[in-house]
Amino acid sequence: MNKVLIVDDEPVIRHFLIEVLEKNSFCPIEATDGRNAIEVFEKERPVGVLLDLIMPEMDGIKTMEELKRIDPDIPIIIITAYGDIPTAVDAMKLGAYDFIVKPIKIERLIITLKRAIEKLELERMVKRLNTEVETSLEWLMGKSAVIKKVIKQIHQIAWSNFSLIIQGETGTGKTLIASVIHNLSKRSEKPFVKVDISAIPETLVESELFGYEKGAFTGAEKKKKGFFELAHGGTIFIDELQNMSPYVQSKLLNVVEERRVYPLGGTHPIDVDVRIIAATNSDIKKNIMEKKFREDLFFRLGEFIITLPPLRERVEDIPFLAQRFLMEAGEELNKQMREVSDEALNLLMRYPWPGNVRELKNVLRRASLLSDNGVIRPEHIEFLFGDRCEEVARFPLLPLKELSAIAAKNAEKCAIKKALDMTRGNKSKAASILQIDYKTLLTKIKEFGISI
Repeated sequence: MNKVLIVDDEPVIRHFLIEVLEKNSFCPIEATDGRNAIEVFEKERPVGVLLDLIMPEMDGIKTMEELKRIDPDIPIIIITAYGDIPTAVDAMKLGAYDFIVKPIKIERLIITLKRAIEKLELERMVKRLNTEVETSLEWLMGKSAVIKKVIKQIHQIAWSNFSLIIQGETGTGKTLIASVIHNLSKRSEKPFVKVDISAIPETLVESELFGYEKGAFTGAEKKKKGFFELAHGGTIFIDELQNMSPYVQSKLLNVVEERRVYPLGGTHPIDVDVRIIAATNSDIKKNIMEKKFREDLFFRLGEFIITLPPLRERVEDIPFLAQRFLMEAGEELNKQMREVSDEALNLLMRYPWPGNVRELKNVLRRASLLSDNGVIRPEHIEFLFGDRCEEVARFPLLPLKELSAIAAKNAEKCAIKKALDMTRGNKSKAASILQIDYKTLLTKIKEFGISI
């Protein structure tokens, strides 16, 4: 039963309010003045307060200020005479929920009190959910300062309808962030449709995104809804945005501006209500300067931008993430995985992680398979370094950023060379092994001067 504190120096008023509250399934508790109210409030912790405005020694305003110091969220309803309404209005400006004028109308009092308590419960629920969400996001992503900044941005953007771009290297968790934002949004009950531009042949991107009518082209034997139509009411996540051709970019710009799609071969547009989240592993502003991406489309899609840092720039998250992935691998393999040894962890924190969090997860998964006693040791992860494992172990731990910047480039170059050797120069297969798109692979081959 909800406890409600009645604060009034007149016994007749207190007795009347106690009877009213009890008849309406509340649990009334009383205080005779402001100082007594503070004592009772701290002991009983009610969910609402009925507070007389005019009292000797400590008036209602002063009492309310003291109660708000104890619990800023507590709803306080001021009881006042008609002549003191201006003061009651001032009390609302200072944090009172509402005021009731004497003589008290019982129905108005009960309705106001119920609404105040419902508001308090909703606020507390939202705070609790936000705390739970933040905890779960830290569990998924880490606890470093840069990740806490990203988590804060997620909270800021999730409930809005803003279009956004998520930037970050391959494996940093762009899809995860997009999914989290959708699940926290008011569209969470509607579809979340993921589109990987790099996985769709360039000639089919338009038809896959916007749909087509029967007979629109050779092989179009029946009408097909596009990804935008499938995502109606929900969120469409466009990954590898940088690989979109100029022609499709112009089509997408029209969809963003008009909120309707034109299926191939169709004569009538289809209205769509979608939130667009796009992701890219390249610097989209650089692409704009190089005339590879439309600036007007960027401004439409980039109403909010989240940049995910690479793992090498937040090495303090590696011990936490390693332990998490160790537990997940243990469950998958039905093995009791206990810990990553200090020596192995030392190596993990020196490695530049070109594949970022995804690569760390795969490494812990493989190491867990190799371990026979539930402990990950250096020999279980030496495949990361080849013959250089002992040499790397002798490197000084700091400064990490200086080491990682150089090591990252070398690691990427070595990984690309190895993938090309394994596939005998087949760049498509190499890109698949490296989990990057074909265009990115070509760019890096040119950047590193790798001969095939």
